[in-house]
Amino acid sequence: QVALLDIDICGPSIPKMMGLEGEQVHQSGSGWSPVYVEENLGVMSVGFLLSSPDDAVIWRGPKKNGLIKQFLRDVDWGEIDYLIVDTPPGTSDEHLSIVQYLSATRIDGAVIVTTPQEVSLQDVRKEINFCHKVKLPIIGVVENMSGFICPKCKNESQIFPPTTGGAEKMCQHLNVSLLGKVPLDPQIGKSCDKGLSLFSEAPESPATLSYRNIIQRIQEYCDQHHFQEEKII
Repeated sequence: QVALLDIDICGPSIPKMMGLEGEQVHQSGSGWSPVYVEENLGVMSVGFLLSSPDDAVIWRGPKKNGLIKQFLRDVDWGEIDYLIVDTPPGTSDEHLSIVQYLSATRIDGAVIVTTPQEVSLQDVRKEINFCHKVKLPIIGVVENMSGFICPKCKNESQIFPPTTGGAEKMCQHLNVSLLGKVPLDPQIGKSCDKGLSLFSEAPESPATLSYRNIIQRIQEYCDQHHFQEEKII
C-alpha cells in the first residue's frame, strides 16, 4: 500500500504523470480522500485543487506550509506501507516543512536525483548538505539521463557528459550510496505525458530494468532501517 504526496506546490506534475488530470479531491468525515491510480496507490497533489492545469500557484511560504501541513493531517491515507513525498528541486520552504512536520515519524530517508553534468551536481551537493544539517538520512542518489542507448544499434552516447565524474564520483567523495543510473529514454517522456506506466509500456527497456533495480535497493534499505529500529526499541 503506497501513498504518493506531491508537495511541489508551484509545479505539480504528478497528476499528469499518473494519468489523473481533471480528477477532484473528495472530502468525507474522515478527511480528504486521495485519488487512486490503482487499489494500492493513492495520490494527493495541489494539482487536484486547481480549476485548470494551467493555473499558476502564486503563494508565499506560510501558505505553502499550511497546505503541506493540511495534506499530512487531513488526508485519509488508510493503512500504508510507504509514503513517498515528491518535492521540488532545491532546499526551500517545502523541504524544511516536510522534514519538520515528519520529524517524529523517523523518516527512512531521502532519495536525491541528479543528472551527470557538473551544473546539476553543484545543486545536488547543496541538497546533500541540507540533509546532513537537518539530520535527514540519505537513502542514496539516482543519476537520471545517464547516457542514451540507441534502440537500433544499442550503442551508448553521453548526451550530458559527466565532465567531473558524474554522480558516481560525487557519491564516492561524499560517502553516499549510488542507487543506480537511469538512461535517457524517449519512452519515459512519452509515458509521463500520457499518464501511463513505463513498466507496462516498455517492460524490457534498459530504463525499466534500471528503475526496478533502484526500487529493490530502496526497499532493502527501508527493511534494514526498520529492522534496526525494532532492535533499538
